Amino acid sequence: MSRFGNIGHRLYTGEVSFDFVGRRKLWVIISGAILVLAVLGLSVRGLNLGIEFKGGDIYTFPKGSITLNQAQEAANKLTHDSSAVVQTQSGSRGDEITVQISSTEKIPADKGQAGLAANLGIPQDKVSTQFLSASWGHDISQKAIYGLIAFMVLVTLYLAFAFEWRLAVGALVALLHDLVITVGVYALVGFEVTSGTIIGFLTILGYSLYDTVVVFDGLKTATNKITKQNRLTYSDAANASLNSTLVRSINTSVLALLPVAALLFIGGGLLGAGVLNDISLALFIGLTAGAYSSICVATPMVAWLQEKRPEYLELARKVKQRKAADAKALAEGRSVEDDESAQDEVSIPAASTGGPRNQPVNRSRSDRRAGGRRG
Repeated sequence: MSRFGNIGHRLYTGEVSFDFVGRRKLWVIISGAILVLAVLGLSVRGLNLGIEFKGGDIYTFPKGSITLNQAQEAANKLTHDSSAVVQTQSGSRGDEITVQISSTEKIPADKGQAGLAANLGIPQDKVSTQFLSASWGHDISQKAIYGLIAFMVLVTLYLAFAFEWRLAVGALVALLHDLVITVGVYALVGFEVTSGTIIGFLTILGYSLYDTVVVFDGLKTATNKITKQNRLTYSDAANASLNSTLVRSINTSVLALLPVAALLFIGGGLLGAGVLNDISLALFIGLTAGAYSSICVATPMVAWLQEKRPEYLELARKVKQRKAADAKALAEGRSVEDDESAQDEVSIPAASTGGPRNQPVNRSRSDRRAGGRRG
């Protein structure tokens, strides 16, 4: 861990730097390939909707000495396939087992009740039934879509006001990227989509946006007065800002993933808590995608949009001229002149200067005259 902390310090000071922004084409290819797979999965396989969306019967009986495998085998005999969902839960009668059979199986409730009781060797009156209409899931889905639209509109307005519209576009693309990948994984793997999954999908949006805003806040500070110098392009400054916040972003994502992983693998996997499993699985996939997108999608996209602005095109031209002049001076054995007035205004990352990152220093005019030009 101390080694990781040392790397984090070196990233912050600029001694080590990864070129995330310069490799935007690589991220586009990786994200594009994953998104294509996700869309194909949704188009070809579709989502495995739970009983809340298809309607059906839920059979509940005391767990006793019955195992989940025995209950699953009994349900399979009834449906002649493995479509029934068997879970454990804690109810008023203690630990119980629930068997969900979709209405598409066309099994009458009394026949299902009698079949399960016979296959498990328990009295029929121990098996209770509950019919769940598909309209309930339809209402939940409709409200989730309305909530998603309202969330997107509010987030766009907030980011455009707090930052600017190009950063808002980058954040929204990252949000949609995370959402499509998460839903696509559900389609490709065949995980069941339940009401808990919908809650997980919506929660992903908040986590993904938080991580992106942390990165954008550093980006805004690093590029605030960037046009007053000629050593860094917007992409250079964006990449340096991303490196300085990289460890913080990773730590935030790991700390968010740890409790979710505990819920998924211990609460859901070992204890069989169905709703916890549904929510934590969606969160785990979404948070992983969000950690990647805040670094490799949002900031490179913002840098690409900003580099098209006239002032940043002019800045890129000046930086190119400056680098050519510096290279010529070094080749002729002359010292490279340093623009101190620019350094007073802009923080210049060490990744581009070859030393520790210079922090902004407020100096008076008399101090500048006394200090003179660097030799």
